[in-house]
Amino acid sequence: MPWRVGTVRAVHDETPTARTLVLEVPDWSGHVAGQHVDIRLTAPDGYSATRSYSVASAAGPSATVEVTVDRVPDGEVSPFLTEVLPVGGAVELRGPLGGWFVWRPDGAAVVQLVGGGSGVVPLMSMLRTHAAASAETPMRLLLSVRDPAALFYADELAALTREGGHRGLTVVWTREAPAGADRPPGRVDAALLAAATIPAADRPTCFVCGPNGFVEAAAAMLVAAGHAAARIRTERFGPTGGSRR
Repeated sequence: MPWRVGTVRAVHDETPTARTLVLEVPDWSGHVAGQHVDIRLTAPDGYSATRSYSVASAAGPSATVEVTVDRVPDGEVSPFLTEVLPVGGAVELRGPLGGWFVWRPDGAAVVQLVGGGSGVVPLMSMLRTHAAASAETPMRLLLSVRDPAALFYADELAALTREGGHRGLTVVWTREAPAGADRPPGRVDAALLAAATIPAADRPTCFVCGPNGFVEAAAAMLVAAGHAAARIRTERFGPTGGSRR
């Protein structure tokens, strides 16, 4: 797959450490919700570093692609993308990549999304695609977040998952909850997951994304709750997962 040059047309800070980049990419043919791109930076001395980032924008033909990057201290790529790269700047990228962790709106199955922290990015692409397609099959998101300041896409998530629609949202705050939260801070456990997700009897396709440990725990709880392992798709990052930094 060839490398292309993407030009930054807009930037938007999602949190104090995360930024969305809107990239205009020549001959970009679109993507499927859940796919990712590789971004490569090359120094004047020829040294290069490549990282993978999930696509955040809705699927479909478009001249632009959006990626949301969470800055990692001492990282080689994410600090440049979130702090240095200006509007009008350029990066090399290739993609879209990935064919397993994807969702298409022509499917009839209900969908359960489970995200941890920045693992919400490909799930946001699925929610946006669901909305853009006016899909009526239910799609729910269970999202684990450290505190309100760390929540990506806060306003848009609220708009996409208004009560009574085909999309739903449950946020679990692990360290600090906002005033008026339904529950105190804590990790997702089996009881909470069972109460906040689509029942296994409805045979949802489940997409789980986040840090390696979170994904392993969430997938195990879904199986324990009766979900078929074959209907659970995972995407992870961390020491033994894919690079997103």
